[in-house]
Amino acid sequence: MPSSSSAVPDSDRSAPSGLWRDRDFRSLWLGQTASQLGEHTSLLVLPLFAVLTLDAGAGQLGVLRAVGQAPILLLSLFVGAWVDRWRTRTVMVLSDAGRALALGAAALAGLLGWLGLPALFVVVFAVGVLSVFFDVAYQSSLVRLMRRDQLVRGNSALEGSRSAAQIGGPALGGALVSLLSASIATAAGALFFALSFLSIRRIRREESVPERSERPPHIGRRVHEGLRFVAGDTSLRTVCLASAAFQFSFAALMTVYLLFLPRELHLSGTEVGLSLAATGPGALLGSVLAARLPSRFGYGAVLLSAAALGDGAFLWVPALHGSSATTVAALLAVGFVFGAGGQLVNVTVMAVRQAVTPDGMQGRAAATITFVGMGLTPLGSLLGGYLAQEWGLRTSLLVTAAGMLLSPVVMALSPLARLGRTLPEPVEHAGPAAY
Repeated sequence: MPSSSSAVPDSDRSAPSGLWRDRDFRSLWLGQTASQLGEHTSLLVLPLFAVLTLDAGAGQLGVLRAVGQAPILLLSLFVGAWVDRWRTRTVMVLSDAGRALALGAAALAGLLGWLGLPALFVVVFAVGVLSVFFDVAYQSSLVRLMRRDQLVRGNSALEGSRSAAQIGGPALGGALVSLLSASIATAAGALFFALSFLSIRRIRREESVPERSERPPHIGRRVHEGLRFVAGDTSLRTVCLASAAFQFSFAALMTVYLLFLPRELHLSGTEVGLSLAATGPGALLGSVLAARLPSRFGYGAVLLSAAALGDGAFLWVPALHGSSATTVAALLAVGFVFGAGGQLVNVTVMAVRQAVTPDGMQGRAAATITFVGMGLTPLGSLLGGYLAQEWGLRTSLLVTAAGMLLSPVVMALSPLARLGRTLPEPVEHAGPAAY
């Protein structure tokens, strides 16, 4: 249920000065780690099930990925408005429970031989819907539970858990698909979501949720306030545009990439999983660096250089041939560089977004950026499938990899690239105080 308390100032929050001595933060961190493991396992397992077991073509894989990403476009803005009025803990545990049930049902259907492409579409869509709720809620949870001076360290820890998931999830999923079956791998994803549910429900601290009025504004008005707030801030507006350019191209690239690795390079499921898992160690390094580099070199310089380095790494992949050890090593190197650069960008952008956004606008700001930044990913996935069919895998991979470089170009042309060594102050919000 929603809290009746007003937003609490930083000085009054009860979090201990040391994050790892805080039981509630540990519960959030452990739950986020398990949730990300479930997500990254599923992101590999379900497409591999379609490609290797159901013999899905490029167009069908593009549609499958688009179905999973469509909830971002359809629901993000409304979810953000809703999350701003409720405890993020409640949203996260319900989302975890739903995803565990959906993947558990898919695993059982797969073991019984009942999981065809239509059923797989339903599962992917359901998981996508619940992931939108979880992702918006977890991005808002830290700023409600922690003090302002803990945001960078807290985000670095949470993004570090995502890095661990990027290592373990694809590697585990690929190994389970190769050695056992896609159904067993799907069951592993369900188990991770169940573990996340158990951990996050242990959070006990009262959240600083804005007080609800007797007649709260219509949800359309709250959505409009979120859109207006993000559009009115130069930094957040640039984040939206840069994210949209990256996510659209990356969605297209990944559709081609998931076909390129097994069909063009003839990699096994385990090798595919390891290639994707290589982003994890890089992302882990990026999380560590994100806690240090912005305060030394400036937030803008770190954003621009990390985006250019990470996004440009995939330009080398179309030159690879065969499944030799050299090819696999090159894929691991590409994934590592991409993971390090991408994680530096993710942590830094999240800290900037949280710093400039008032507490009562956190959910809507996160959802608006998610909506604009990732709303085009279903179209990107469809485009990737179309390009793979019409242009071939190598050419399509080169074109989509080049498209990701639009993101650092957008940032270079904006004031975001000139941010200094300290986080900006929160932007004044003139909207209603009660929700």
